[in-house]
Amino acid sequence: MAALRQATLLEAAEAAGNGEKRGRGGEAAPFAASAPLASRMRPRNLDEYCGQKHLVGPGMPLRAAIERDDIPSMILWGPPGVGKTTLANVVANATKAEFVPFSAVTSGIKEIKAIMARAEEARRLGVRTVLFVDEIHRFNKAQQDAFLPFVEQGSITLVGATTENPSFEVNSALLSRCRVFVLNALGEDDLAGLLRRALDDPRGYGGRPLAVPDPILRKIAVFANGDARKALGTLEACVANAGSVDGVPTVTEEVLALCTSRKALLYDKDGEEHYNVISALHKSMRNSDPDAAVYWLARMLEAGEDPLYVARRVLRFASEDVGLADPNGLLLANAAWDACHKLGMPECNVALTQAVVYLSLAPKSNAMETAYLAAARDAQERMAEPVPLHIRNAPTRLMKNLDYGKGYAYAHDTDEKIARMSCLPESLAGRRYYDPAGLGAEARLKARLAAVRDWREGRTETPPFSSPAYGGPAAPKP
Repeated sequence: MAALRQATLLEAAEAAGNGEKRGRGGEAAPFAASAPLASRMRPRNLDEYCGQKHLVGPGMPLRAAIERDDIPSMILWGPPGVGKTTLANVVANATKAEFVPFSAVTSGIKEIKAIMARAEEARRLGVRTVLFVDEIHRFNKAQQDAFLPFVEQGSITLVGATTENPSFEVNSALLSRCRVFVLNALGEDDLAGLLRRALDDPRGYGGRPLAVPDPILRKIAVFANGDARKALGTLEACVANAGSVDGVPTVTEEVLALCTSRKALLYDKDGEEHYNVISALHKSMRNSDPDAAVYWLARMLEAGEDPLYVARRVLRFASEDVGLADPNGLLLANAAWDACHKLGMPECNVALTQAVVYLSLAPKSNAMETAYLAAARDAQERMAEPVPLHIRNAPTRLMKNLDYGKGYAYAHDTDEKIARMSCLPESLAGRRYYDPAGLGAEARLKARLAAVRDWREGRTETPPFSSPAYGGPAAPKP
């Protein structure tokens, strides 16, 4: 009976389009010698697992759960090549449950239902099922719904892997029934250690005459940019192209240069990292940190981001975070956008750098944004009062007879060049939206605005234009 149960689950996994079949205990067929190095070197247990000490280091809860064979349903979230699938394989090797690997790339709702039915049958016979779903974000929300009842009633323990933010890509009902474990990009030391193990392990290059100097391993680790699969693939390419030095195949700097182009940056123009990096650029400029701002700019441009997208964000920043504290910021940002439009990459990268550095060092004011948001809030939440009659246009006799424009004071006809009339609806009279920060050029505007408000509200009789803030004579010294 146990053999029959195992067979049906394995058939379900095979029907789902997965090439590697696993049963109880997670045993897999040994890899052929021709398999890629990354596949041959896949860790078999937690002691061989690379990185993620915050999850599977000694004493960590996830490690303890795996060792107890009592794992919860979980989502493993992290960038490519950091060990999500590998961790699922470690679970497969450790568990006494039926382990069924499943790919969202090759399977659909029909295969899901078939596996769920067999898992429910196994549960009634007292057998647990651990279902690993690779790239779970590729299932739409309706397909993800199919897992819900089976996770809830314990027919399966779901282990999902995704490179996308589960908050956006995983059904909220399913997400609430799973723990989310965040896997980080691997560090240089982790990757260097993994590469050394590949040189020593019989599954890799152990027992073969081969020389790969430690500095070369370090450079491969840096090139891989946190991705173990890329690191092992690069080492494999270097070994395949190694030349002979004193009769020993040796990976040299020349071989490394041949096998590596520029570093592949982690940057998905349609995904979360796109928003993370543009946020980092914006916040670095806001914090007057040109070094960080230029770095994040380069991260985007070197990864292939559209320079016009960056230029639009820089244009927004010029008004949102600098504004009238330095009006030249908007002019320079607009000029940078124009340069991007005319030149494209790579020629426009310096124009964008110029704008980013200038705006980083410019005096900051968010008064433009706060003024608009406050006015927009009143426009949305308050009654839309009609425009006061005295500031309405009156192009026809009928409109004049209806008092359109009656009482309007033409500012240029007054001695003060400012009229004391209110231009807001009556319910908003006295409302203030613009509050200058008082830095840079906005310091002068702050003084001018104070002079205007003082005169308009009757706190002084001194005409605003004669105030020093408007370029009038300074007050006499005592």
